[in-house]
Amino acid sequence: MAIGNGVEERETWSSRRAFVLAAIGSAIGLGNIWRFPFICYENGGGAFLIAFVVALMTAGIPLLVLEFGIGHSTRGAAPKAMRSIHPRMEWFGWAATGIGFVICAYYAVIMSYCANYAVHSLTLAWGGDAAGFFYRDVVGLTTVRVDSATAAAADSLRSAGAAVPEEMIARPWSLGRFMPWVAVGLLFSWVCIVLSIWKGTKTVGKVVYATVLLPWALLIVFVVRGVTLPGSAEGLRFYLHPEFAGLLQPSVWLAAYTQVFFSLSVGFAIMIAYSSFLPRRSDIVASAFIIGIADALTAILGGFAVFGALGYKAHLAGVPVASVVQSGPGLTFVAYPDIISNLPVPHLFGILFFLMLLTLAIDSAFSLVEAVAAATRDKWGWSHRRANLTVGGIAFLCGLPLTFGVGLHWLDIVDRFMNQIGLSLVVLGECLLIGYYFKSERMRRHVNELSDFGIGRWWNLCIMAITPLVILWLLAAEVIARIREPYGDSGLRSQEFVFGWLVLLLIFAAGLLLARARGAAPRGTARPGPAPPGGR
Repeated sequence: MAIGNGVEERETWSSRRAFVLAAIGSAIGLGNIWRFPFICYENGGGAFLIAFVVALMTAGIPLLVLEFGIGHSTRGAAPKAMRSIHPRMEWFGWAATGIGFVICAYYAVIMSYCANYAVHSLTLAWGGDAAGFFYRDVVGLTTVRVDSATAAAADSLRSAGAAVPEEMIARPWSLGRFMPWVAVGLLFSWVCIVLSIWKGTKTVGKVVYATVLLPWALLIVFVVRGVTLPGSAEGLRFYLHPEFAGLLQPSVWLAAYTQVFFSLSVGFAIMIAYSSFLPRRSDIVASAFIIGIADALTAILGGFAVFGALGYKAHLAGVPVASVVQSGPGLTFVAYPDIISNLPVPHLFGILFFLMLLTLAIDSAFSLVEAVAAATRDKWGWSHRRANLTVGGIAFLCGLPLTFGVGLHWLDIVDRFMNQIGLSLVVLGECLLIGYYFKSERMRRHVNELSDFGIGRWWNLCIMAITPLVILWLLAAEVIARIREPYGDSGLRSQEFVFGWLVLLLIFAAGLLLARARGAAPRGTARPGPAPPGGR
């Protein structure tokens, strides 16, 4: 099977450093700050780090090597890459790209929240009620009442300390209030995203120096500030205190592998697209290790900033750290603003914190868009400008419903299904396709010949056995959980079906249709791609 022969001329990264920074920027996102520390704390603290490192070495880095090898050897974004491996598998590449598209549509809404909070930091607009300000004034959260029962979302809102006025109670499928400033922030986010990839790798290769290095610098500032606050030692103890008995619990290992899959941007067509722009001679193995380790260290470092600050919050309130621990939006837009209000120079720290989140998010967002745009350029020969404006414009329109009061519910549902089920299906398919059809040994030989140091046969075991088995376990656990414990109460179960199961089904159906669509003729064969792995 010849892969990469006779392909059209393709742009390349200006340097290996630009590629590595872009891939690191894609992998490092909001989850490193608002998800990893909480998962670590909840699953044995320091002992969880052992499971996390094992998962990184047996699944995370091997999958990075796999996707880099796919993109480099086929010199195409995911749909073209899958078609090169098997003519009937283009639809699978489009499905992976579609999942990434859906994620970028709602990820930009979270960027909008960050942009709004950066502005609100000028006046500390949340005052003494950070929970109420976020849920009521920023997102206008609509809760659902069915008969006399209050939705689970309303309970979580009240437990966070916010009042739930009657105008926030709505019937199922009510959009709730339109939040104009979220929409303005969404438009601002999309302008930034599209401009960041305006000329493809040429623009991205320059932008990432700011959007990767700046958040690292700001994160170090918040780590230093966090660990020097009163009560921070107790917060760090909660974060890292090892409970080695947890390593005997299957749930801890499942959480570790889930976090690795979630964090490294594998399965979203990003790394395949990025690696398709690599020059012929590229150190794929070393790049994968650098990116995986950088992502892990950033997540661990983020935990010091988060739990140092949470320890300070517990110290001020005179309560145990466990009572103030939150994750996700609750941490970012409720707990941390409350902490910022009690810091010296709070306006400055507020602006810096949300600027850090915004720069963390934009790399992940524009990498998702570039993966989709690259697929359209491969298929129809579109220009960068046309692809970026089309993909960005459609994604902006898809995100607009999330600027209404019900948006946070829908965002949460879609996020869970895309990251837990959609991602798992794609990664499982990649492992089976390369491991058993293309043969993992052929791919291993290909990446080894390109790299300064090779990867051993243990990689074959990871791709053919360990990772697929873990993903099957993860999928089974998630599907059972979704059947047994639907989202919210009965008022939200129909929404879970539409924005969860139905969206996933539509993505895979769209993949089949796009694969059958007629593409543009190749523009030329200026230079051959890398020799097929099977011929070495």
